[in-house]
Amino acid sequence: MEGMSIPAVVLAAGQSQRLGQPKALVPIGGKALIVRAWNELRTAGCEPIVVVVNDTLASEVQCLLPEARLVINPHPENGRTGTLQHGLEALMANRDALPEQLVMAPVDRPGWRAEIVRRLLDEAGCVAPSSGGRNGHPVVLDKVALQKVSNAAPDASLRELLVFEPVEVDAPWLDLNIDTAEDLVGLERHASALKAYFQQGEGI
Repeated sequence: MEGMSIPAVVLAAGQSQRLGQPKALVPIGGKALIVRAWNELRTAGCEPIVVVVNDTLASEVQCLLPEARLVINPHPENGRTGTLQHGLEALMANRDALPEQLVMAPVDRPGWRAEIVRRLLDEAGCVAPSSGGRNGHPVVLDKVALQKVSNAAPDASLRELLVFEPVEVDAPWLDLNIDTAEDLVGLERHASALKAYFQQGEGI
């Protein structure tokens, strides 16, 4: 990846029905999830970074990230494939061809730091970070995978559409998932440890 600029798409268009509040705005380590994802991707060298949100979140996210390239998904109910397609469309507005690599970061899977993205970008193909035998996020899609996504129905299952090869990383919080009220309780319980983990990454 050295010397290259790799685009990224942050998926933040979900309606957060089970959580009861916008996932993108949940604080972790003193920063909203959407801000943390943006900062880590930028630290990893990703450019441009497209943030896909639903229409009810757009103004708040724009205030938090005034430099962000914001895209609205008018049909978030279609799921991650449709959201990623909107991000790809925004990227392709200034490109002649699909990128060779793209980082996809769901906003509700925040247990990673910039060095994990760098590690993934050193690999070929579709790859996902893995720790303790479980794959996590963010993931890297290659050009073949991006073509599949472009051609898919917006409501197609991304999990069924793509296969990711695991890349072993040292990431103790990789399985962190913010989806329910119980997850928020766990987030509070581990707040100090999470803050230390992210601060350590900021010092790299």
